Amino acid sequence: MPAAAPPREVRIIGGQWKRTRLPVADKPGLRPTPDRVRETLFNWLGQDLTGWRCVDAFAGTGALGLEAASRGAAQVLLVESDAQLAAQLETTRQRLKADAVRVQRGDGIAALRQAAPGSLHLVLLDPPFGQADLFAPALHAAAQAVAQDGFIYLEAPAQCTAEALAAAGLQAHRHLKAGAVHAHLLRRA
Repeated sequence: MPAAAPPREVRIIGGQWKRTRLPVADKPGLRPTPDRVRETLFNWLGQDLTGWRCVDAFAGTGALGLEAASRGAAQVLLVESDAQLAAQLETTRQRLKADAVRVQRGDGIAALRQAAPGSLHLVLLDPPFGQADLFAPALHAAAQAVAQDGFIYLEAPAQCTAEALAAAGLQAHRHLKAGAVHAHLLRRA
């Protein structure tokens, strides 16, 4: 049986832009976070992110970062390496008049490494599942950038082991498996 085609659009599910549709480009490896997983994530975090500083390091459609901005985050950096996707994110940012959102074309791990240590309330990591070599460096960079009381959200094709998390100075706070996605909410150890 062939894999299901990715959705052509996703919706922001909460906050000021609730029900806003976001386009999903037809790109290999682009898999937007399912609505149910995003809903669970923001139930875990709380619906009000007023004042939070966030980085969506592998932005893709921008669904995760825009969901945070929709819920009041003060600063959201959407980092995307693909030029077409970055341009689409900028178009969406302008359409929403999302002044708290900045789009940066480039390497999400490098952006996290450039963030001031402990400066972020939320780091969103949803690297392409086919690039397993990104997961450990992304976790290490996120662990340095996130505040002591902050959160790191990681989507992965498998559940992270306690050993892998400990190597990055992290521990699991919550975990959910939904289809092929393992959603992790992590804290600094």
